[in-house]
Amino acid sequence: MHYLRVIATFLRLSALNELQYRANLVFQSLSSIMGLAIGLAGLALVFYHTDTLAGWGPLELLVVVGVHTLIGGVVRSVIQPNMYQIAEGVQEGTLDYILTKPEDSQLLVSFTRFEMWKLIDVIVGLGVLTYAVTQLGEDIGLGEAAAFGILLLSGALIFYSFWLAIATTSFWVIRTWAMYEMFDRLYQAGRWPVGIYPAWLRLGLTFLVPVAFAVTVPAEALTGRLSPLTLVLALGMSALAIVAARWFWHFGLRHYSGASA
Repeated sequence: MHYLRVIATFLRLSALNELQYRANLVFQSLSSIMGLAIGLAGLALVFYHTDTLAGWGPLELLVVVGVHTLIGGVVRSVIQPNMYQIAEGVQEGTLDYILTKPEDSQLLVSFTRFEMWKLIDVIVGLGVLTYAVTQLGEDIGLGEAAAFGILLLSGALIFYSFWLAIATTSFWVIRTWAMYEMFDRLYQAGRWPVGIYPAWLRLGLTFLVPVAFAVTVPAEALTGRLSPLTLVLALGMSALAIVAARWFWHFGLRHYSGASA
């Protein structure tokens, strides 16, 4: 509960700061709509030539697009801003002031900044998901809904751990922006189920850049494709990622001498 109160405080402060620039809501809304339109145009182009793609129908792929948009909103509004801030803090020496505060350092570097307007993508993603599931006519029971929610959270935690590990390399590597940009480009591959890609790329999108666990697997829960083995593997992967990222963060701190002195 203490950690939740700290996060809520940062969320309130970020909201007050973001509300000073309400025009950003308009621009972010337009950006989200354009991004969705591009994704839908890609789907329309594919299904103009075929009825299914690797066994996925148009509405099932729309579920994937919805999850991709939703998770992307979480990444861009919460995870990405804070991870950028770590790299900047190491280079400018401002991270030192965070580390001297009497609170868990990982908590402070992970939740001090929220870009509220980018949560528009989360709302758009939920809207697309609701439409796609309704049109599919699938019987989504309590079990499927619970599995989807758990896997969505699991995917977000895996992404967070991945980003934290990249940000932690800032203690040794001056320029980490190239890795951030590479991740953004690879994340775009998540607009499609990873099963459509060649084996080598599918392996990379599952274990190196975990797009599969964050996007495809939650979509499988809503389209009746999820297997118990995949569920267990996703949960195990998220637990391993969280533990490994926390260990790596503290390992990095032990080798960080500070920059502001």
